[in-house]
Formats: sequence, C-alpha cells, structure tokens
Amino acid sequence: MALGSPSPAVVVIGCALLCFACSDKPGPVEPPPPPVEPWDGTYTPLVETTDWVDRGPYAPCSFTPARGTVVDCDDPSLFDLSKCDLSSLDALDAHGIYQVDVRHDLGFPDFVGVRVPQDGSTGTLDGTPLTRQQVPGRFTLSTRYTQRDVSRQTVLVGCGRQASSGLVTGCFVRCANGKAGSWGTFEAARMTWARGEAESSGGLRLISETSIPLTGTHADVYVAHQHAYVVSIDLIAETQGGLTVFDVSDPSHPVLKKNISLPGDSYWNAAWTKDNALYVASKKSGVIVFDITNPADPIFVRSVPGGAPLNVHTFFGDGNRLYAVSPGPAPHGETLIFDISTPLEPVLLNRFVVSDTTSYIPSAHDSFAYQDRLYINHFSSGYVVFDVKDAMNPRELGTYTFDTENSSSMSHAGAVGTFAGRTIAFEGGEGQGTRLRVLDVTDPTNIPLIGTYNLRFHSSIHNMILKDKRLYLTHYHEGVRVLDVSIPTHPREIAHFNTFRESDPNRTDSILDGAIGIRVPGDGYVYVVDTSRGLLIFNEL
Repeated sequence: MALGSPSPAVVVIGCALLCFACSDKPGPVEPPPPPVEPWDGTYTPLVETTDWVDRGPYAPCSFTPARGTVVDCDDPSLFDLSKCDLSSLDALDAHGIYQVDVRHDLGFPDFVGVRVPQDGSTGTLDGTPLTRQQVPGRFTLSTRYTQRDVSRQTVLVGCGRQASSGLVTGCFVRCANGKAGSWGTFEAARMTWARGEAESSGGLRLISETSIPLTGTHADVYVAHQHAYVVSIDLIAETQGGLTVFDVSDPSHPVLKKNISLPGDSYWNAAWTKDNALYVASKKSGVIVFDITNPADPIFVRSVPGGAPLNVHTFFGDGNRLYAVSPGPAPHGETLIFDISTPLEPVLLNRFVVSDTTSYIPSAHDSFAYQDRLYINHFSSGYVVFDVKDAMNPRELGTYTFDTENSSSMSHAGAVGTFAGRTIAFEGGEGQGTRLRVLDVTDPTNIPLIGTYNLRFHSSIHNMILKDKRLYLTHYHEGVRVLDVSIPTHPREIAHFNTFRESDPNRTDSILDGAIGIRVPGDGYVYVVDTSRGLLIFNEL
C-alpha cells in the first residue's frame, strides 16, 4: 500500500421514497438497454497521457517572497490574494477531509491531505497537527514539524471555491529552517460522496459490518474454510498491527475468533492460504506461515526464507507456487518464488528483479500469475511481464511504461484474463489521478493501452479482483466499485457502495484511506476491508 510523494453518511432511503416505489399507480417504465454485442477483440490503441497532466496554475494568487528568503512562512500576508474571490470561501463547512493536488511553480506534482475535525479540535495536514486552522471564511491551514533535523512548514492559503465542483483553489508554500523553499498553487477536493451519489447502487448491499479490535490500518483480507483472515499494519510504530480471524460461516453475523499481534513485527500487509496453511506478509519476517488445520486458531509454524530481515508486501498464489513481492530494501525490490506443494513447508526456489534500475521509484509492489506468466506491478518501472514457466529461469518479456517526467504515474495492482482470445490486463496505480488501465498483453513486447476508467482525480484505486467478466475495485474514498468488463475497451460501472464517511472513527487525512482490501472467493459474497470501518461483507453480483 505504500506510496511516497515527491515531498514528505449513510444515506437512508426514507419511507416517503419507499411509498412512491410501492404506489399502485404505475410509474414510467424505462425500456431495457439495447443488447450488447460480444467483444470481437478489435480496438483502437489509446494514447497514454500519464496520471498527472500539468494544466497550469490552479489559482490567480502567489507567494510573494523570493526563494530562499528567511521569513515566517506561516504569515498569510505573504500571499498576494488580490485577484481571489475570498467571499466564496464563506460557503465552506467548518470541518472536512480534503485531498489536495499541489502544483509547484516549476510545473511538477505533489499532494497533501487535510483533516479538520467536526468537533472543532486540532486537525492535521499529512498526519501532523495544524498550527493554523481557519475555515470557513478563509481556507488557511498550516503545520510545522521536524524531519531529519530540519524544521519544516507547509502552508495552504485559499483563493476561492468553485461553485460548480466545490473545489477549493489557492496557493501554498513549503519552507525549511525558516527559508522559503518551494511554492505554487493547489486544488483541494472535500472527500464527500461525489457526483451526488447515493450510498449504493446496482443492488450491491451491505450484509454485515464488523469492527476490528486491532489498532493500526486494516489492509487486506483472505477468505478460506469459512473464515476471514484480516491483516493490519501500523505505519508508525509497527507494534499495533497483526492478524484478526473471523468465523464468517454466517456472513450476516461474523464472529471474532482470535487476534495475533507481535510487538515490533506487526506490519502485516497481505494474506493468502493453501489447504491448511495461512501465509502472512511481514515487513520484517518475510513470509510468516501459520497452521490453520483449526481455521479459527492459527498456530505459528515458521518464517521463510529466514535469515536476514525481509520486507514482503504482497502475495499471489498459483497452484503449487506462491509469489511474494518485496519492495525493498534489496536493490530495487524483488519477487520471490516459493514451492508450496507441501503448504506448511514452503521452499524458496528463486528470487529475481526487473531490469530497470533508473526509475524514480523502482520498487516492486504486487503481482498476478496467469498462464505461466507473472505480471508484476513495479511502481514507476511500469507493468512488467515475466515468463515463469521455469521457476529457476524467469525471463523478462516486456513492460508497459509511463512517461515519468513531471508525472506521478506508477503501477500498483492488476488482474489478467482472456477476452475474445486475447490476454487482457487490468492495471491500476495508487495516488492522485490514478486510473484503471486496460492493456492488451497478448504480446508482451508490444503492450497497447486499449481502455480506461477513472473517478475523481483526488482519489485513488487500491486493489482489484477479476471474477468472470466483472471487475471488483476497492477505491479508497470512492468505496467499492463493480465494473462490467465484458467489453474491455469500455469498462462500465454497474454498481457501487460508498464505504467512506468523514464521521467514521479513526478517519485520517491520507489519500490512502477508505476501502482497501477485497476478496471474492465464490461463496456468493464480497469481503472488503475498510481502513476505519473494518470488515464489510456484501452480496456478490
């Protein structure tokens, strides 16, 4: 889940509405949609525009001191707001969670998150307490913190609010040790449900919601033997994450069975199972193996491969193989192949890296195995395809890359299937502006972009599950999205559920907050982990 930046309501359908639906008077009947012809495999390649495109300054304001000037950056008078519509800021609520797209004056991207609590208490900017918090009437927010012995400040000053979109625009400055370092303009989106959406659509229903006792950030879920295994991470102290086990034999009433947490080794980001083995991805211990002969009571067996500490972040199991992806600190991240034909005794077969060593974040994140190929999401290095038929000799076949100049594009998660005889990959990034890309990976040496799907620029995709011709997405602030991808060139949203609510306990200012982990195991249900709400179970469409 990790992403580094270039710098550091439920809607209740009331009785009145239901009465209309139950009225004896027949309402207008919409004609059925026209039949959709099956996809024949043809397409017109699209142009890759990258996730972030420089649209120029977001607001007609500026920070006036010269770069390097010693100033108190937390002084709103240092901003020229003479061309701003400050009165439009009166319409803002006194609270909210905002994701802020930042454009430096030199034309490169950045982003910050802001949370102003509803109870009037001190808010945060990128997780640090606000030292100035003026909303509404103004949108002036600042924070001061120390990082690597450097005193730093970030200041946002609003210039106006766009009536049509609700976006707040303005100017910012970043300072270090009292000197103005960089500045520019910003565009902030309050993370309420977008486009006037209801809580849900398309028949996607919440069957149950269960909180998770462990603190930290809930990250992933795997379902096997009528039990859900939820892992959590602690981004700061790495002491409060761990594993939570639920009996989900009755999905409407999950039962907590066990919590497992290891002080100093509880950054557990992913889970997978095979037969009587549960694998947990640990930031320090690599692959932790538990015996789940009794599914409600995992028993620690061993950590593999053993030896030096190893950061394993994600898994993909394929038959008798388990692929474990490590983002580092090995040279540029690596992928490990384990033989799990004896599930409780994984054997390390090989470990390998991609050829690219020059990208700005050349780090591995996730993988997907399909028909003797492994598709690795390798952040800024791109979407890399390997032939893994011979585990002892993985061969790099090709890569879908991004234009990384002035771009935050990166590959984070994916899923692959066959459509009209072609091998199609659904790939997504993480962070501002990230979108779902549809790629034809039939020939890995020539991978065209053939379709896209995206929501608000200020939100981010996280994980995805391809089930037949439906793609289930966890989309952080946008909740759960279900797409019909039977025509891959035109992914079509058919259902959603907004899991994110500002009022939920433990909400943060992070762009990586909301619906995060997802599984569709084929038992008729969709299992989702939300970073704040815990384990959510929906009906499968």
